[in-house]
Amino acid sequence: MTDRFQVGVIAATHGIRGDVKVFPLTDDPARFRKLKNAYVETRDGLKPVKISGVKLGGKFVVLHLEGYDTIEEASLLRQRAIWIDRKDAVKLPEGRWFIADLIGMKVYTDEEELLGTLTDVIKTGANDVYQVTTPEGKDVLIPVIDDCILDVQPEQEYMKVHLLPGLLDL
Repeated sequence: MTDRFQVGVIAATHGIRGDVKVFPLTDDPARFRKLKNAYVETRDGLKPVKISGVKLGGKFVVLHLEGYDTIEEASLLRQRAIWIDRKDAVKLPEGRWFIADLIGMKVYTDEEELLGTLTDVIKTGANDVYQVTTPEGKDVLIPVIDDCILDVQPEQEYMKVHLLPGLLDL
């Protein structure tokens, strides 16, 4: 399981006082209001930053990061990822997991045969879909519904699924 989560990408500067527009990578952009500490990805690794201002609007979140008080300083952050520690992440309800904890997980059938590795989570309108890549390189799409997803154990990097008829034929 991962220690940090990427929650956004700095898209541009906003104004002349060092604010940045962040494209959120979270289901709830309002969660940025509760964040005080984060990291900005740099060439030298993750740099800790303090969030001192948050404005929500449209598809972006506007942040002010302490130490970035001019447009010139903020422009250096363009296209940089924003990360948070697991302890600062939202608490998920029982039976829900962070996508970052699922990617790379080994997926087994209900007959305990290795199906492959979970390589992507596809967001759809109705339910998510797990993309599992078999050892032969074939992608299998599994709907995230109770009939298919039988057991998920992120700590053990283990998932058990039931393959509905026809899923392997697609």
